[in-house]
Amino acid sequence: MNSSEILGSRLASGRTLLDMARLLKRAVPALNFYNAETLRAHLDAARGTQIPLFLQTTEATIDYLGFPMIMGMAHAAAAELESPIALHLDHGASFEIAARAIDAGYSSVMIDGSSLSFAENIALTRRVAERARLAGVSVEGEIGHVGSVLDAHSADSFTKPADARRFVEESGVDSLAVAIGTQHGFYRGEVALDFVRLQAIADEIPHVPLVLHGGSGVSDELLERAIFHGISKINFGTELKDAFTRGVRASLLESTDIDLRRTFAPAIRAVSRVSAAKLRVCWADSTVQVAP
Repeated sequence: MNSSEILGSRLASGRTLLDMARLLKRAVPALNFYNAETLRAHLDAARGTQIPLFLQTTEATIDYLGFPMIMGMAHAAAAELESPIALHLDHGASFEIAARAIDAGYSSVMIDGSSLSFAENIALTRRVAERARLAGVSVEGEIGHVGSVLDAHSADSFTKPADARRFVEESGVDSLAVAIGTQHGFYRGEVALDFVRLQAIADEIPHVPLVLHGGSGVSDELLERAIFHGISKINFGTELKDAFTRGVRASLLESTDIDLRRTFAPAIRAVSRVSAAKLRVCWADSTVQVAP
């Protein structure tokens, strides 16, 4: 396959993948990648599964790799796998970064205005949605706030069903990230998710795919229940970074070999095992689950 064929490989619309997941009562796994090695791990895990996949970058990864390299890697990934892939901007913090990702060729972007006032969040998200719609790009917004483990954790920051409905109606988003008890980073103590709230949100906006951030460290059982109650996309990052870092550290301690390809190989395998586990739990048949 030559370079022109690779660059012609189409990235899927994020909304297309989410609608497929909703129809099948499953969730699309959304895996952050940070370099060629973590992307390689995700592709190794997904090969042969035909499970749709969001490949995600944060703004920090964009600063690290640059749009041209990311786009080349994403198109190569789409050419390599049989399953459809969306390239997604995770937690875009401004209109400017969302617009840059749209112009670069991302097929899905998140604009995170959850730290703003409700009205400001709607205005910012609507502006991004209008720009994205012209390019055929899907938009994810967030209402409520999914903080980090360092934040004060209170139900006051959880998504309110009525707010979710109004936000979707006024912003024009394709999908909505909701706050029901997950956090970014490794959890301290037991994870507790508000499934009653999640079901109420799903009932308020039954035609809008819901997204769960902070999937790392959440048990398979809780993830399966979240999918049953309406989650169509689950984000993973922390566990992937941790697996890669641990793998590199172990490799460096065990050998003085300076060939980076051999140094990184155990880390790639470690991330791939985590990625494969996330693909399996997200794409399992959730219709067998029993509501609490």
